[in-house]
Amino acid sequence: MTTIDMLRPYEAQMIADRRWLHEHPELSGQEIKTLEYIAHALGEMGLSVHVVPNGGVIGVLNEKAESPCVLLRADVDALPITENPENLAQVRRCISRNPGVMHACGHDAHAAMLLGAARALSVQKDTVSGCVLFVFERGEEKGGKGYLQNLLPYIDEHFHVGACYGTHVRWDIPAGRIAVLDGTAMAGGFGFDVTIRGSGGHGSRPDLAASPIDCFCAIHQQLSALRLRIIEPDQVLTYSLGQVHSGELSNVIPDQLRFAGTVRTYDTARSGEKFAQTMRSVIDSTCALHGCNPEYTHFSRPLYEVRSNTRAADRTRQAIMKHVGMASLTTCQPWMASETMSAYLKLWPGVLSFTGIRNEKLGSGANHHTPQFDVDEAALLPGAAAACAFALDFLQNRPDFGFKRDIVSMQDLVSRSI
Repeated sequence: MTTIDMLRPYEAQMIADRRWLHEHPELSGQEIKTLEYIAHALGEMGLSVHVVPNGGVIGVLNEKAESPCVLLRADVDALPITENPENLAQVRRCISRNPGVMHACGHDAHAAMLLGAARALSVQKDTVSGCVLFVFERGEEKGGKGYLQNLLPYIDEHFHVGACYGTHVRWDIPAGRIAVLDGTAMAGGFGFDVTIRGSGGHGSRPDLAASPIDCFCAIHQQLSALRLRIIEPDQVLTYSLGQVHSGELSNVIPDQLRFAGTVRTYDTARSGEKFAQTMRSVIDSTCALHGCNPEYTHFSRPLYEVRSNTRAADRTRQAIMKHVGMASLTTCQPWMASETMSAYLKLWPGVLSFTGIRNEKLGSGANHHTPQFDVDEAALLPGAAAACAFALDFLQNRPDFGFKRDIVSMQDLVSRSI
């Protein structure tokens, strides 16, 4: 039996799970009802349920089976976005009941697919030759900050994980198609939130003030050109601003300015770390030159890029062709967005795949983090089947992925965020 055949009896329940989660979205760190819903569902399947405080929920199948086990992962938090009642083509099937909060990135679909995979595998538990972890992570939209610190050390301490798998829905891939890339699938990077403190004054005497606006303009000009100066030509790195706030009156020089944004890269070690160090130096030296002082509200260690294990990616494609169908496989470009799955893949060999959700007739295909974002629920079945295919292939064959853990420390890994 293929995994897509295993999942068919649970497709309607996956859709129901996705709709309940979509109608009851909760922000990062507030996923109380979401986790209760998931834990209850896992318990009804007969799985062992581990609730990790400020981390997430883990369902365990065949907990006492011989190690190593396979880890399947989903995220569960929503975004502070007011949902548009219509998607790109029509009125939505279901809509958030929590005003101003929306599953605008597909985490409702991720959780529903993982619940579907858990149902299918739990029914087949006597033929599943090993332990499976179903990990539901909270706080991903905040880069895992404050949550991965609890979740990943717990997993590493209590379970011997041999491989891991996750998927992210994508707006630009046709619904039901799945892409598995070798190497980098999503970007790493870091966020920054900096206040420049100067001294204000009357607009008629700028010589008596230390303008944070002038200082910022000099900083921004240097940062915009910094990529060309210090990053190798074959490296991908972007720098962007999302916020700039200063002043209220046209004839008054303010005493402070706040700016915030993100930097993204496909290679944190070669590009992200170097850019972060030089960026901080530029800010400090430019502030000193302008008689200002920088205050770093947020300047995170760069999150690693999402880098799939090449051998695991190849096996995953083979498993998907066998269990889901050759026609389901597609390819795509890496995605410049970031994902905390990057930390899992630094600890254990595995894959982050992409599950397509685009269906122009149904109106799904708006970009992530927008009010029109929607999911074609036909993607849930092949998406969950791919996760099951990965798990069964690993447990049955125990392949050697040639993986060696390469991290500074667990503390350093989980402290990184956007």
